[in-house]
Amino acid sequence: MAICAVYTATNPIFQTTKPNFGFHQKHEVIFYTRKERSRRWEKRKLSCSAEAKTVVIGLAADSGCGKSTFMRRLTSVFGGAAEPPKGGNPDSNTLISDTTTVICLDDYHSLDRTGRKEKGVTALDPRANNFDLMYEQVKAIKDGIAVDKPIYNHVTGLLDPPELIQPPKILVIEGLHPMYDSRVRDLLDFSIYLDISNEVKFAWKIQRDMAERGHSLESIKASIEARKPDFDAYIDPQKQYADAVIEVLPTELIPDDNEGKVLRVKLVMKEGVKYFSPVYLFDEGSTISWIPCGRKLTCSYPGIKFAYGPDSYYSHEVSVLEMDGQFDRLDELIYVESHLSNISTKFYGEVTQQMLKHADFPGSNNGTGLFQTIIGLKIRDLYEQLVAEKAAAPVEAAKV
Repeated sequence: MAICAVYTATNPIFQTTKPNFGFHQKHEVIFYTRKERSRRWEKRKLSCSAEAKTVVIGLAADSGCGKSTFMRRLTSVFGGAAEPPKGGNPDSNTLISDTTTVICLDDYHSLDRTGRKEKGVTALDPRANNFDLMYEQVKAIKDGIAVDKPIYNHVTGLLDPPELIQPPKILVIEGLHPMYDSRVRDLLDFSIYLDISNEVKFAWKIQRDMAERGHSLESIKASIEARKPDFDAYIDPQKQYADAVIEVLPTELIPDDNEGKVLRVKLVMKEGVKYFSPVYLFDEGSTISWIPCGRKLTCSYPGIKFAYGPDSYYSHEVSVLEMDGQFDRLDELIYVESHLSNISTKFYGEVTQQMLKHADFPGSNNGTGLFQTIIGLKIRDLYEQLVAEKAAAPVEAAKV
């Protein structure tokens, strides 16, 4: 049902324009009002939309840093599995659920694989991406207008014909550059950056590429070093704009650990973000170090340690929640959950339930899975607050 704000006035005359075909259904109402004791008519315009504007979430990270797993956790919080568009290109990067649509920003590559080789640029280089089109289409979707989005085919390395994207309730744009262009950045209602340290990234790539793909250690090192200048120049600086950053670091519980199996994970949460209240442990604003009781939380060597406190991040005030170590039994996570506040759950134990639901996902036994789940719940809460505010706006305007 369309909701329009109508303002009472003396002697109004209404004129309704036709809907703009090819887009979401919108009607524009033009009405003329004349104030008392005045002969002059004033023209006013009123737009009526069948749906509230799309909420846009940005997720930035380097390749192979867990964006797809995060997306599955996020869409699960809203209900319904995220799947490729039905009947479309089987190589589409888009995922659609009942509430969310996830767009991979690789689709805005302006150069295919061959073109990048010819020009000597990587996919991380802004010159290989079409930011004008990215901005125009994300803005259109946010405004309730369907778009024909291009497809970058990761199998062939070519640019495929576009696919139709209808405006969802929540649009997630994930990839290398969601916060690079200031125009796109300004469209985001909330932004996250997955910050995987070089040590962990290297350990993960060795485990994957040597064990699963037969690559040599030398070739893996060369691949990482080749990408590093562009990553440092164009991707990593985006974290200063993020509302939340998930940092994945080597554990401090094992001296000189270089396997990357036990992780120390930080959730860095910016203060003062509208609709977002940082999570805290025990006492908001305090500085806390906590080793959970072994009788209530089973954890083998090297154990588990939590920390929480205020900090500064790129000159912003932040709250930081940290977990070092891993869980042995996910059902016991309820003990940790009970000591966290502002986690935006709808019932006691919802974080634990979500973690158990996806126990086979990477990171489910450590802070990556825990903090991704919590951020998913916080985004759901942010979305519900935004929807409530937009629904209330016509009512408040009518009182003026």
